[in-house]
Amino acid sequence: MDTIITILTVGGTLVIVIALFKTARVVPQKQQYVIERLGKYSRTLDAGFHLLMPFLDKVAYKHSLKERAIDIPSQSCITKDNIAVEIDGILYLQIIDARAASYGIENYQFASSQLAQTTLRSEIGKIELDRTFEERETINAEVVNAVDKASDPWGVKILRYEIKDIIPPVSVRDALEKQMRAERERRATVAESEGEREAKINVSEGLKQETINISEAEKQRQINEAEGKAREIELIATATAEGLRKVAEAIIAPGGNDAVNLRVAEQYVREFGNLAKETNTLILPQNMSDVGAFVGTITKTLESIKKPNPPL
Repeated sequence: MDTIITILTVGGTLVIVIALFKTARVVPQKQQYVIERLGKYSRTLDAGFHLLMPFLDKVAYKHSLKERAIDIPSQSCITKDNIAVEIDGILYLQIIDARAASYGIENYQFASSQLAQTTLRSEIGKIELDRTFEERETINAEVVNAVDKASDPWGVKILRYEIKDIIPPVSVRDALEKQMRAERERRATVAESEGEREAKINVSEGLKQETINISEAEKQRQINEAEGKAREIELIATATAEGLRKVAEAIIAPGGNDAVNLRVAEQYVREFGNLAKETNTLILPQNMSDVGAFVGTITKTLESIKKPNPPL
């Protein structure tokens, strides 16, 4: 009897433990549990502690609300110009409705991946190979729009899609490398020619400026010389006029006439003597009285200068 009582006690304890285990549920943060009662959807549990009806309620689905990345396998896509390229990518999604994700579709990850692949093939077929490398942002946006629209009934939000690699055929890669090499060489040639042109322009501009500076300096030099000569002539003329004025004043002064006669006579005799020194031939006046006549002529001329001009 004691053994039966012990077995019943142990069995009751186990039943209680199992009932408590099935009744209490703790949902972690950023997760949701879908509860079914007798095989039918009952409610969705958020993060925290919850109590269930033992033997009636069960956790049918557990979903994480974190953002999830799904690798999209590499696939062959045909471009608009009939070039086959291998493209793979990554799809980022997040569950926003645990109930729809549980009952809206059997496997939302597989469905999203397949839809992303078909949409990608469709978008690649609309553009040429050269543009596939340039239009990555546009292709990614189109894939996100198409998959997000289709996954809305599944309780899944498509956040973004990123193309990882675009691998064209080997022959196309070789052609692209040759094209890029030719483009780089063309740019180098253009840059070199532009540099040479700029250098020649700079040299010519320098020569031009140098010529202008030299001509301006020569012009200024000539102006300075002309101004100097003009100033010199002006000073000489002023000095000459001043000297003549003083000579005239001296002649008009008392005794000036005699001084002039004496000065002229001295000059005449000195120059006549110099003429005799420079040549072997002695030149004598025909009439020695010419000296006196010459001096008298000069004297009369000076006297006529001293007389005032008759009034008009």
